[in-house]
Amino acid sequence: MTRSVPLRRPLVAFLLACAVLVSATACGDSGDSGSATGTGTSSSASASAASPSASAEKQRLAKTRFVANAGLAAGATYQWIVKPYRAGTFKKGAEGRTFALVKAGLAGGFAYNRLKAAAENAKGDPLLSKAVAPLTAGIESLQGMATKLRNGEAGEGDIGAFESVIDSIKNAGKDAGAEVKDKVPSTSQLTG
Repeated sequence: MTRSVPLRRPLVAFLLACAVLVSATACGDSGDSGSATGTGTSSSASASAASPSASAEKQRLAKTRFVANAGLAAGATYQWIVKPYRAGTFKKGAEGRTFALVKAGLAGGFAYNRLKAAAENAKGDPLLSKAVAPLTAGIESLQGMATKLRNGEAGEGDIGAFESVIDSIKNAGKDAGAEVKDKVPSTSQLTG
């Protein structure tokens, strides 16, 4: 009688080696023009043919997104921060102060978030990117402003800082051919 155990070990080792070899080959670089498909065409050639229109589309969308995000930031700032502040709603003893401060805090956080998104969108367009790049420090300076607004600690200088950054973003967009108009977000957009 022959034993099959010694034959199983080499067979299992051989099958494992084949599996490793096949998986290593399958995970290889598919960007080679001499790939196993035999077509001989490179995927980069088709990508470069589509590149000019894809690049133009990306730039157009970058400007559109920039305008949308900056417009929402400007609308939130003017509607729920600047107007109530100028109306005296943030002063101690003013009617509706608590609600106005909560909304201003939400609007401050929302505006900061949208301004960061607008700065990121601007990177997709060369002209817009150059115009917005110097403003990133101003946007970062607004980071803690939402808390100051919510706690009623924001003063004239803080409100002026928000206005200044918004105006700078609007001017940079206008100079780059992406005019920003205020768009007041809904209350659900502020909280969500």
